[in-house]
Amino acid sequence: MNAPLIETPPMADVSTLFRQVAAIAPNLVDTTAAQRIAKVRRLMATVLKYRAEIYETGKLERGLSPPDMDGELVMLKFEADYIARHLEDWMTPKRAPNSLMTLGKKCYVRYEPKGMVLVLPSWNAPYVIGLLPTLGAIAAGNAVILKPSELSPHSSKLVARIVREAFPDGEVIVIEGGAETAQALLAQPFHHIFYIGNNHVGRIVMKAAADHFASVTLEMGGKNPSIVDKSADVEDAALKTSWGRMCNAGQACIAPDYVLVHESVIDHYVSTLVREIKAMYDPKGEGYDKNPEYPRIVNTRHFERIRALVEDARAQGATIVCGGEYKADERYIAPTVVTNVTGSMKLMQEEIFGPVIAVIPFRTREDVIREIGSRPKPLAAYVFAKDRTEIDWYIAHTTSGSLVVNHNVVQSGTNPLLPFGGVNSSGIGRMVGFATFNECSNGRAIVEEGPPVIEPRSMFPPLTDKYKKQLGQLIDGKPLAPWMVKLIDGIVRFVGLFK
Repeated sequence: MNAPLIETPPMADVSTLFRQVAAIAPNLVDTTAAQRIAKVRRLMATVLKYRAEIYETGKLERGLSPPDMDGELVMLKFEADYIARHLEDWMTPKRAPNSLMTLGKKCYVRYEPKGMVLVLPSWNAPYVIGLLPTLGAIAAGNAVILKPSELSPHSSKLVARIVREAFPDGEVIVIEGGAETAQALLAQPFHHIFYIGNNHVGRIVMKAAADHFASVTLEMGGKNPSIVDKSADVEDAALKTSWGRMCNAGQACIAPDYVLVHESVIDHYVSTLVREIKAMYDPKGEGYDKNPEYPRIVNTRHFERIRALVEDARAQGATIVCGGEYKADERYIAPTVVTNVTGSMKLMQEEIFGPVIAVIPFRTREDVIREIGSRPKPLAAYVFAKDRTEIDWYIAHTTSGSLVVNHNVVQSGTNPLLPFGGVNSSGIGRMVGFATFNECSNGRAIVEEGPPVIEPRSMFPPLTDKYKKQLGQLIDGKPLAPWMVKLIDGIVRFVGLFK
């Protein structure tokens, strides 16, 4: 049963709340790494305190079992732990080597908080998607307003409760509501905005950010391709794709949306894909709908949208190899594999974001590139192959926010050293680990004057012939090796000690 939408607070209340949080932001500049780490740990501890309630919200909204929700919590905990281990280093000013133009000077980068950060997450993994950028913003010393998606109202209420408990002073707050609330928030002068969702709203966010010259981090998904080369281990590819597409009922931004399979192995691949889907989600042969751990679609609107995509494809001659069954009252869509698709089908024009996958044969790798290139750049791409030459060719000739070889859906939230994000229409900016901290910080370049290399007055008008000659030598001469610059810089500094 769908929960009612959250009530929208008046726009005036949003403005008032923004001003209250903004008044706190300047005080956070002076917080130490230890203080920020304590906040990160406090938020994570509060999240885990409500673990049972988190399980309940996952079941109510998406039909997920506790292990599914633990997958979200693990990613969040790893992020919090990683921040705690590395934040002191991130906050330490980073010395920049001198160049010939800055000999004797002290050059470094100091990371400062941007100030006010807005987080607008999607509904499909509300805890990790909403709180992961929040952790990074806190680590960078910012004040944060988080507006969870109204499409996951149970999670939204619980996130609000968690944040209130973890931050009673109000430096991080949650404002619940629908589209009007989001618009009211976007009208405020935030310094940075995180948005995770679709292209349509992403454009709105970018335009609103432009009014205040706010920087943005956008992650917007897309039609993610998976390529199965003739050299691939077909059984392995089908096994992993079965899980990658159907986990969370396909409601994952990095899930493979369609599979391009070499014509020599496509029959084997399709039959194995169907077999593995059944083995995972209908092991007893009682029907996917009887499996209590098979997820559901988040709400009726998305259920109807996905069903319409499948039925449009069916009406245009596509083959439903398996699945294609629905239960509207349960928001249930069976795992569905579709073949014989064409570009005129809506299934191939829109991001599916559901438990449906299209399989398309190809003859040459150039066919693959044309097919992928006919659509906006995806958030993720996958290549299954054993031939190293083919793997390298696909890596070089495709573009995506991330790419995985011989697996799928394992690149997000699994390694904090891998920045996560899209490219152009699938996203702008990066998250996870230092990347989130960096997005929420102003990397401020600082230069401190040192001992003079030449008489300072000679650099100012009227310029001497000697100075003009030196400038010309910098342009016409060969660049010095870095070790030479470092050596000269050291000599300048040493001599400067005696001036």
